[in-house]
Amino acid sequence: MLNEKRIKEAESNVRSYLKEGLLRKIALFNKNIFKILRRNAYESLDIANFLYKNKKSSLWIIVVSYYSMYYIANALLYKYGYKVGEKISHKVTADALIVFVRNKLKNSLIESYEDIRDEALATIKSDELLQYFDFERKKRSFIQYQTPEEIKLSKVKTSLKRAKEFVFEVEKLLEDEI
Repeated sequence: MLNEKRIKEAESNVRSYLKEGLLRKIALFNKNIFKILRRNAYESLDIANFLYKNKKSSLWIIVVSYYSMYYIANALLYKYGYKVGEKISHKVTADALIVFVRNKLKNSLIESYEDIRDEALATIKSDELLQYFDFERKKRSFIQYQTPEEIKLSKVKTSLKRAKEFVFEVEKLLEDEI
């Protein structure tokens, strides 16, 4: 679950990103940008699945799994009216998800459960999904530049599973918004 310190950090960072132009409120929604981000997410997930099924590069399964999350997250942020800039875009995306998506994701998950008493479970699950993005962002960087192959192999299945779950849940939010 996301801790209060991480949530406050994200809120503070997002205020700074908006001031510095690293995250911008969009004036006009461009369907092409939205479609490209969404298409990139699914293409990345397809490639990760292909590599996994064919027992190819562990490195690239992890990297491409993460990128499926990154693209779908940016599609959702774009749908909510925000465009992530080029500088430190992965960190900006992670923080913006916590600030702009966390409660919407929780509410979407609550609807998936039968009883409102499961709100606590939905909160835990939404925070877990957002942590998946943070974990995979950090793992991608570490794996890409500092990890031997045998360690990469042990991380592959988790990365792909997290990416699939993240994309699935974010897609529900995208569908709700269309």
